[in-house]
Amino acid sequence: MNVFARIAAPVAALVAAGLTATACAPSTSDNEAKKDDKSGTLRVWLFQEVDNDPKKKVVDQAVADFRGKHKDVDVDVTYIPINTRAEKIKAAFNDPKSAPDLIEYGNTDTAGYVQDGGLADISEEFASWPQSKDTDATAKESVTVKGKTYGSPLFVGVRALYYRTDVFKDLGLKPPTTQEELVNTAEKIRAERGDLYGLAVGGAYTYGAMPFLWANGGELATEKDGAYRSTIDSAQSQAGIKAYTALFGDQNCPANKCAEMGGNDTVEAFASGKAGMAIAGNFNLPAIEASKVKGKYAVVPLPGKKTGEIAPAFAGGNNIGLLKSSSHRTLGLDLMQSLTSKKTQGALFDAMGFLPTYTDVRKEAAARQPLAEPFVKTLDVAKFVPASPGWAAIDAGLVLPTMFQQIVSGRKDVDAAAGEARKKMDAAFTEAG
Repeated sequence: MNVFARIAAPVAALVAAGLTATACAPSTSDNEAKKDDKSGTLRVWLFQEVDNDPKKKVVDQAVADFRGKHKDVDVDVTYIPINTRAEKIKAAFNDPKSAPDLIEYGNTDTAGYVQDGGLADISEEFASWPQSKDTDATAKESVTVKGKTYGSPLFVGVRALYYRTDVFKDLGLKPPTTQEELVNTAEKIRAERGDLYGLAVGGAYTYGAMPFLWANGGELATEKDGAYRSTIDSAQSQAGIKAYTALFGDQNCPANKCAEMGGNDTVEAFASGKAGMAIAGNFNLPAIEASKVKGKYAVVPLPGKKTGEIAPAFAGGNNIGLLKSSSHRTLGLDLMQSLTSKKTQGALFDAMGFLPTYTDVRKEAAARQPLAEPFVKTLDVAKFVPASPGWAAIDAGLVLPTMFQQIVSGRKDVDAAAGEARKKMDAAFTEAG
């Protein structure tokens, strides 16, 4: 599932309305359930995919497994549109009578939903699940806020380096193994094939830029006693910002064309045959397989600074959470286990390419599908965004794309643009609490 592309519409709507993703949320502090019914109907909201049938079949089997143990319990699964999910879920937090018991949600939403009082703390139960010990650390981080667990990871997605095998063969190139080789390879492609971007990059492609920042030792923010402070202007972060923004120019991806590009634009440039390389996710595989470069590409992990190093990438994905208002806590947690089990995650990978959050299941998946291996290797060093509700405001406010575009356009140097971004990020973290 391309959760990263699908959040663009609601985020744009928030920005257009002058709102932040965490602003003006009504209080939901009094919505905690007072009972734990062991019968009745469980209501579940899951995200609707573009092609939802494969997902529905996997979910139906997970529900059937659950009902095999709870024959007198009904399960009502509703697939909700992604582009209206934020409003619908926030409304559910504030209207327990019409709210579902379980929801699927994007992993960057965790902190905000916890602050809104919508998600139940399931720390003890999650820790006691036998399968949870094999959940990778980054996936666990995505359901954790201030040391407490608020859901179970469903799948994860990460980006790697796609490259054109035909172009590389024609130009006698090999897949780059360091960040410096990546830049040199991109420039060679552009010099020899002026009709192509060497490496498609975008000024609005936050998660394509993050590996450069992290590979250079930078961080988005640091946390102390539950409070976050931005470090986007540290020396290490600035080195990563410089490495990414240096890719904009006639020698690779002209700023007048690439500064406004986002992630979808860079993937489209590669899929349409306009780029020799691109940073794209495992969730982009179906689109690229259906494009004109089918059979003419391969994937490797995005290289780090030194040979053998992999640049850390953002680990996106989705989780399943129990609402604090659910009157079926025990049954809801049993169903959550079934929906996020190793069996279900393995089936979701086979049906839709969603990467499992269990390390052992993921290795088995990579063995079945060679194209998954670079993404699996990348997940071993993947990182997550700050677990603060302020991150939603930072993302919605386009703080980092604005920084990159200021630098690429020449309006500000790296130090000034990063300093301004730090102030905006700190304000968002402070406002979020």
